[in-house]
Formats: sequence, C-alpha cells, structure tokens
Amino acid sequence: MMSTPFPIEASIDELQQALEKGETTSLKLVHFYMEQIATYNPVVNAVAEVNPDAEAIAQVLDEERRVKGSRGPLHGIPVLLKDNIDTGDHMHTTAGSIALKDHYAKEDATVASKLREAGAIILGKVNLTEWANFISDHMPTGYSSRGGQVLNPYGPGKFAVGGSSAGSAASVASNMAPIAIGTETSGSILNPACQNSLVGIKPTIGLVSRKGIIPISHSQDTAGPIAKSVKDAAILLNAIVGEDDHDPVTKLGTTRGPIDYTDFLDKEGLKGKRIGVPRPRFYDEVEEGVLAVINQALEEMKALGAEIIDPVTIPETEAEKGHDVLIYEFKPALNAYLKGVEPHVPVHSLQDLVAYNGRHADKALKYGQALFEEAERTEGTLAESAYLKSRLADLEYSKGIDQVMEEHQLDALVFFSSWGSSIAAKGGYPSIAVPVGFSKEGEPIGLSFTARAFEEPKLMAMTYAFEQAYPHRLPPVFDGE
Repeated sequence: MMSTPFPIEASIDELQQALEKGETTSLKLVHFYMEQIATYNPVVNAVAEVNPDAEAIAQVLDEERRVKGSRGPLHGIPVLLKDNIDTGDHMHTTAGSIALKDHYAKEDATVASKLREAGAIILGKVNLTEWANFISDHMPTGYSSRGGQVLNPYGPGKFAVGGSSAGSAASVASNMAPIAIGTETSGSILNPACQNSLVGIKPTIGLVSRKGIIPISHSQDTAGPIAKSVKDAAILLNAIVGEDDHDPVTKLGTTRGPIDYTDFLDKEGLKGKRIGVPRPRFYDEVEEGVLAVINQALEEMKALGAEIIDPVTIPETEAEKGHDVLIYEFKPALNAYLKGVEPHVPVHSLQDLVAYNGRHADKALKYGQALFEEAERTEGTLAESAYLKSRLADLEYSKGIDQVMEEHQLDALVFFSSWGSSIAAKGGYPSIAVPVGFSKEGEPIGLSFTARAFEEPKLMAMTYAFEQAYPHRLPPVFDGE
C-alpha cells in the first residue's frame, strides 16, 4: 500500500492541509485512489471506469496551486460521479445499460462543470442500479446489465449495497475516493448512504441543476453528495448548487441568496430541537435488533439537548406507495434526453430502448423491463388526466410532512434508513442520512433526517451535532486486512 501523509479515511480538510503543506500533490492523490481502486474494486465492483485525463488534470491543478493558489476546498480533490451524469470528456455515460455502452455525452452536466470550476478532479464514473432502478420492478440494488452487481463492502454478497447510487456509496466507503455524487428520485442517495455507513444529502428540488443527468422524473430527480462526514458533504453541496437557465426549478433556490452550508455546522445544533419519530407505518417492520440501535441513537440525541416526540403520525393517503407520477414523467423526460445522443447509439427514444432490450434480452433483461413497458404505454404528453390527478395527489400526500411538523412544532422527522424517502421525494423536500451504528451481524444502520423545503441549514446543524458527539462510522474490513 502506498505510504501517505494522511489517514486512509482522510477528510477534505485533511487532504487540503497535506496539499497546502506540500506533503502531497493532487497527482499523488489520484495515484493513491487509483491504487485503492485496483485493490478493492475487484471485491465490490463499484467503479465503472477511470477518467483517462485524471492524471493530467491533477498536474494542471498542482501547477495552478503553485502559481495562483487554491480555488477553494475542492481544489485538487478527486471525486467519483454516478454513471447517469454526463461528462463531456473521454468517459461514457450509460445509466448502467448496455444500450448506451457506446454513448459519450457532448458536454458536461451542470453538476460536472461546477465541480470542475471548483477545482475537483473527476476521477471516474461509478456503477449504479440500472436506469437508477427504473427499469424493473424486482431488480436487486446495485445491478446493471453493463456493470454487473455492486457489492456492499461491509459484507460482499451478504448485505444489500443499497440503490440506486450503489457505486457512489460503495466506492466512498471503500476509500476509492473521498467523495462522490449520487442521484435520487426516491431514496437513491439516502438508502446506499445508510447501507454503507456514510452521509448522504438529498437536496431540496431547486438547489441542484438536473441538466445533463439521465432523468426519471422532473418533479423528483436531484443529484446530491455522498461522503464520510457531514462537513465533507456540505463542502460538496456548496460546489454543485446554483441557478441554471437550463433547469428553471433552480431559480427557486437562488431566491434565498448564496449560502455556505458549512456555516451551519454547529456542535450544539441539536440543543432545543424538536424531532419527531413517525413510528406508524415507517417503523412497523424494522427488525428488533436494528430498532434497538435506532432507539439508542434517539437517546443520544436527547443527551445532546434534543426533544424527541415519539411517536408522531403522518396522515396516510392512497398516494403513499404509488409511483404513477414517475411512470408518466419518465417517457417524455427520457425521450428528450435520448434524442440528443449520437447517431451511432442504437436508441433514441423509450420505444427504441424497449425494442433494443427485447432483441438483447439474454443480457439486457435479466430482471425484465416492466416499468419501461408501463411507461411506454403512456402518451408521453403529461396531459393525461390520470397523471395530473396523481401529481396533485402526491403533493397533497407530501403536505403530511408540513402538517405533522406544524402540529408538533418539529424541526425534523427521523426515519430508519430511506423508509420515509417517498413522502419527502413527492414534495421535493430535503433529507440528510447519517450513520447510527451496526447490526449484530455487522450491517450498517443509518437514519434520515427530513425537513421542509430549503431547510438544509437546519438539517446540517442537527446531523453535524449528532455525528460529532457520536461518530458511529467505521470503515469496512476486507478479508486479509
């Protein structure tokens, strides 16, 4: 193993200190994480491809640091991107599908370009649950026809890796990069973060541009950070937020003015906060041993000055478990994306994709394409009565968060893992997942803190306070270590 002046689990701050002191260089960081990928990717299968330009970019950033100084906290820091985020370089963007195995994006997604502007080094692309888990109704998390199965580093083949940002989480947990970007429509950042003892931020819809990200739903999609600490996640979030004329919803975020999310990292951030625990429905099926770990975490929050209101009840509606909105929104969104791919790519619409998968069923359809077929049967106009009624029902359901928070004067709700992600997703509300411990078998356990739109600062304060007082994250131990 390459010797380094920083710990294996180094934070962004620790890496920057080593860079500023001249104890390492960005090129050496790239080589260190390349070695980590060489060592651990054969076990967890998280990284889909490495950026052939990463070394050159690192050298340029090293020289820039020497001549002009640092751009900021991400200058020269490697980051991995989920393989549904466009990069206008020598890497593919495939959503994990063999149908897009030869697709190169013409330009960066806004998220990717913002990372480059901040001085981050896009080290590579990571595997994901194919089409962000919107192709089949029974595909295992972390599987794709192009990339195969991503495994959980805490128990390869034993514990679910979480999806759909499986590679983003497994790679950071295995220290193949210090940070990564995932995407979420409903639980796809929060779930793998919890399953890999990491922090994940699902931002409010409107904070992060979706331009250049292979879509599912215009009402729910977002990109967000996955990291080993709340501070690292906050630094990463700072880099990717902002208005983008190509994504009108981002104008909602900029009406609040520029925010540095690291300003809200407060070790006293839980003092006086009221946190609700929606036990009915959202905790009913949690295994007893896991529940004991969660209850201990709630006691830890109390010790930090939080008032735990347990239980609270979120009003139940028919929209709770429905995915009709996603079915209707997927077809026009994907068609708009695919019409711009290169002529040599064999699919330019959802109809093409369904047909292509059918012709290559032995490889492409190990778990079928029931969701694709259901979406293809829609008109793709968003004018159908069923869609409009479902969208309004989703918004009404998500008001349950507002209702219960107002009723009990809550600052946040806490859910086991991503079990409450659907209600927050339907309303476009933010959540932050943090580790709270491990099961007796060694499976990571996390909680998601959820609040109302654009209340990330409040969530930052609470999760940071908890993490600093009770640092539950432990790195995975691989065979032979």
